[in-house]
Amino acid sequence: MFKKIIPAFLFVLLCVLGMTGVQAQDAEPEPPEAVQVDRIVAVVNNDVITLYELQARVAQSVAQLRSRNITLPPREDFERQVLERMIQEKVQLQYAEESQLRIDDRMLDTSMARIAESNKMDVTQLRSAIERDGMSWARFRDDIRREILLSRLREREVESRVVVTEGEIDTFIANPERKGDSEEEYNLSHILLRAPEGATPEQLLRLRARAEAALEQLKKGDEFANVAASYSDAQDAMSGGSLGWRALDRLPTLFSDVVSKFKPGQVSEILRSPAGYHIVKLIGRRGGAQGNDSRISQTRARHILIKTSEVINDAEARRRLVALKERLDNGADFEELARTTSQDMSASKGGDLGWLYPGDTVPEFERVMDALAPGKVSDPVQSPFGWHLIQVVERRVQDASSERQRAAARAALRERKAEEVYQDWVRQVRDRAYVEIRLVEEK
Repeated sequence: MFKKIIPAFLFVLLCVLGMTGVQAQDAEPEPPEAVQVDRIVAVVNNDVITLYELQARVAQSVAQLRSRNITLPPREDFERQVLERMIQEKVQLQYAEESQLRIDDRMLDTSMARIAESNKMDVTQLRSAIERDGMSWARFRDDIRREILLSRLREREVESRVVVTEGEIDTFIANPERKGDSEEEYNLSHILLRAPEGATPEQLLRLRARAEAALEQLKKGDEFANVAASYSDAQDAMSGGSLGWRALDRLPTLFSDVVSKFKPGQVSEILRSPAGYHIVKLIGRRGGAQGNDSRISQTRARHILIKTSEVINDAEARRRLVALKERLDNGADFEELARTTSQDMSASKGGDLGWLYPGDTVPEFERVMDALAPGKVSDPVQSPFGWHLIQVVERRVQDASSERQRAAARAALRERKAEEVYQDWVRQVRDRAYVEIRLVEEK
C-alpha cells in the first residue's frame, strides 16, 4: 500500500493521448493510401507488429507533434523511432500478460469517468466527442486500457526494485545544499539514447556518436523538442522529451546535480548513466517559501488484502471480499478475519497498517480511506497490489515534524531513483525478448 513513485496514471494517459481537452489529433488515423497489402514489420517474441499498426501509430504521433508545433523529423528516422517504442510497449504488455496483470471493465469504467470529469464532461459527452473526432469508442477504450496496464506494470515493477536505506535518509536530511525553507521546482526536457544491457564497446561508441549528433543539432540552434522527436528513445519523445515540473530533490541525481547550476534555456553536455546517454535542458525554474506548520492529519487504518494470481483472478478476489464484508457487517471481528485471510505482511497484526500520512498509500486506497468514518468498512477496493477491504480505526492531528521530515525524505529518494530503475527494467525486458525488425521490405 505504499505510495506510488510515479505521477498518477490519469496524467500519464492525458499526456500520451494528447488530451488537455478532447482534440482532433486523437482521431483514429486512416491507413495510408499507398499501402495496399499489410505485412509484418517486426516480430516480438511470439507476436508481431504490422505495417498498418506502425503507420497508424506514426500518424497519431505526427498529429501529436504538429499539435505542439514540433517540426517532424525525417520520415525514415521517425518510423524507426516509433517502431522501437512500439517494441518496448509490446514486450511490457507481454510481460504483464505472463504475470496475470489485467485491467478489468470496472477499473476501466472508473478511469473513463475520471477522464470525462477532467475534460468537464460526462462519459456520454466524452464518447460523442471522441466519435465526432473520428475515433471509435471501442478503440479509445482499448487505448486507455493499454495505458493503464502499462502504468500499473511500471508501478509494480519499480516499487519492488527501489530500495531506500535509513542511512540514505540521514544523508539526505543532513545535506547542507538542501533548502529547508523553500521548495524550488525545475521544468526539464530530456533526450535519452538507451544502451542495451551488456552493451559492447562498439555499440556504446555508435550510441555516443548519435548523442553527439543530437547535441550538435542543439548547439546549431535546433529546437530541443524537434531533436528529441528525432533521437530520443524515451516514451516522452513525442511530447518533446518534457519531464514537466519537478522538485529538485525528486529528480535523478544525474539531472539535479547539473540543472541546479543552470539558468533557464541552458542545455547539458552528454550525460552517462547505466541506462545510456542523456541530454537535459532546463526550461524554467520556480520556487516559494513553505509554511512552518508541522501539524498534520494522520489516519490509523487496517485492511484485508486478496492478491490476484493465476489461481485467483479479479472477479474471484472481489467475490471473496464481498463475502468477508457481509460477515463483518454481521458482527465478525475485522482483526481476526485479517489474521486468517489477508495476504500481506500486516496479516499477523490483524491488518494494522499503523499511522498513515497523506500520500503514504496509493491513490486508489487513500481516496477510499479518507472518505471512511472511523469504524466503517469499505466495499472491495482495487489497487495495483490486489483487492482490499479497508477500515479506519481512528484519526489524529499532531506535531510530527521529525517523523514527517523522514517520510518526505524517503518519498523524495524513492521518486529520485524511480526513473532510473524503470529505464533499467525496460532495457532488461527489451533485451531479453526475441526481436526481429523487418521494416525494410525484402525484394
